Amino acid sequence: MKKNTVYLIGAGPGDPELMTLKGKRLIDAADVIIYAGSLVNPKVLEGHKEGAEIHNSASMTLDEVLDVIQTGVEAGKRVVRVHTGDPSIYGAIREQMDRLEEMGISYEVVPGVSSFTASASVLKKEFTLPDVSQTVICTRLEGRTPVPEREQLESLAKHQASMAIFLSVQNIGEVVRRLLTSYPEQTPVAVVQRATWPDQKIVQGTLADIEEKVKAADIHKTAQILVGDFLGDRYELSKLYDPSFSHEFRKAKV
Repeated sequence: MKKNTVYLIGAGPGDPELMTLKGKRLIDAADVIIYAGSLVNPKVLEGHKEGAEIHNSASMTLDEVLDVIQTGVEAGKRVVRVHTGDPSIYGAIREQMDRLEEMGISYEVVPGVSSFTASASVLKKEFTLPDVSQTVICTRLEGRTPVPEREQLESLAKHQASMAIFLSVQNIGEVVRRLLTSYPEQTPVAVVQRATWPDQKIVQGTLADIEEKVKAADIHKTAQILVGDFLGDRYELSKLYDPSFSHEFRKAKV
């Protein structure tokens, strides 16, 4: 771990064992830890060094976060910034990275397991099934952060690809309304709240009934909405393990 380098770490979806070995090692060695306390499982910080400064960024502004980073770096301390999931997806790290560059502070990004892949894992599903979908769309409804017109949900729905919708479960009715412009009513949908946490909730249905089920389960935040036929049971077998299919490492068995 370099003393003059800030590490932006993805802490994973919730289960502390789903953080990378590198991320855990860096957190344990840090002198200053800034973590997104409203989303990151505090258990990922267990094992930190005695005397480490710990800052919960839930109540901090960007400037306040950067001030803590700068103070730590100038004092020769090891500094980590811990985000939920993978910081490259809805992590608001670009604005931090740009400011760090302006300040002349070096940094590295350590990826993590995203909530959308964690949700697929707890559902025991694969986003990219042969003859079903080879495309995954990660998106969200507009909220305080706008969405470009060309990326409105009804436009993306035209592809009928596998879809992971972030930050939108509080508006599940609007999500369903927009998806129904292209997806059939019987398209499978799964909503996973706090994937891999001890209090994880899973609701499964179709576009016809998922709104009612989500409201009955009282899910209104920190949830993934997964949509598409990859949630069903119909698909073609992969050619990768087909005995009649040759590739670089195996000859066909005819």
